[in-house]
Amino acid sequence: MSTPPADPTMTAITDAVTLARAGRTSDARASLEELWGEVGPGGDPLHRCTLAHYLADLYDSAEASLEWDLRALAAADELDDQRVQEHHASLHIRGFYPSLHLNLADDYRRLGDFDSAAGHLTAARSYSDALTADGYGAGVLGGIDNVAAAIATRSTERLATH
Repeated sequence: MSTPPADPTMTAITDAVTLARAGRTSDARASLEELWGEVGPGGDPLHRCTLAHYLADLYDSAEASLEWDLRALAAADELDDQRVQEHHASLHIRGFYPSLHLNLADDYRRLGDFDSAAGHLTAARSYSDALTADGYGAGVLGGIDNVAAAIATRSTERLATH
């Protein structure tokens, strides 16, 4: 199997995420917003999904996070396995949905819309069979449990991690 050619946009996204993980949130957000401006709302749905997914995590505001998470989900709905596997052969679009719906559940919970939050949590669970048995999959499953517990107590507080 040959290695797919490097995708400069995905490389730039990875670089920005590295900045965020190093605590340089505002630099990461600026880089991702600049990339979003280049990709635009009609650009490659893999780029839009990935950009919006990571941008949502860089905002303190639940409203802003929700806006980006909705964009990520809409872009994912335009994707298929062929496109995501052009980026990495192990990917399947179904595996994107647990995290995308988890993030939306958390956004709606933080906004006090517990019915919408519960609906997205149900959707996240319905796709959880697509998660891999690794740290990422365990993290998403743990996040589902954390958000479910917060919904049960009607908490709108930001969670340390979901």
